[in-house]
Amino acid sequence: MDNFKKAFAKRLLDIEAIKLQPDNPFTWASGWHSPIYCDNRKTLSYPDLRSFVKQGLTHAVLDHFPEATAVAGVATGAIAQGALVADQLAMPFCYVRSKPKDHGMGNLIEGTLPEGAKVVVVEDLISTGGSSLKAVEALRKAGFEVVGMVASFTYGFPIAAKAFEDAHVKLVTLSDYEHLLELAQEIGYVKESDIEALRVWRKDPANWKK
Repeated sequence: MDNFKKAFAKRLLDIEAIKLQPDNPFTWASGWHSPIYCDNRKTLSYPDLRSFVKQGLTHAVLDHFPEATAVAGVATGAIAQGALVADQLAMPFCYVRSKPKDHGMGNLIEGTLPEGAKVVVVEDLISTGGSSLKAVEALRKAGFEVVGMVASFTYGFPIAAKAFEDAHVKLVTLSDYEHLLELAQEIGYVKESDIEALRVWRKDPANWKK
């Protein structure tokens, strides 16, 4: 599994879905300064990588959540990945909005799942876990059982780990920040002197400064 996580991280670096720039940090919408940029939606543009992600997420569902009977994607980033996984598994699919639609039926959940469905949620990126777990809450309120979540990548923030634990949601990811850093160090993607700064960022991203 470690080799798979590094292989996937390498593919994300190759297409610049992930960038590491500790000397020139990005600024997130939250105002946090971050040495990493991650946009897994870029994988959709590359057929081979798109299939790699689809197969990886599908196997994660089969291996960890074999009881699942339906798939839900988290809008907007994981709608496509979720639909691909649902198609591969021949399961019903829906997606969950961040807030109810402001016109028409005012839907929060788009699509129809069978009553009593056991849902596995698909996400593209886990940061603090807030938006991902809001989707879980919406599905539970709608009467569905959420059996777990699969995602392409996680930063592995302690606050996210606690949030998932408190919500009783098992999370399985194709890669993560730790394996990304190991790979970046091995291939010389970042300077050796930057590794410690990159590790410190993950521990307290809100107050990190290079």
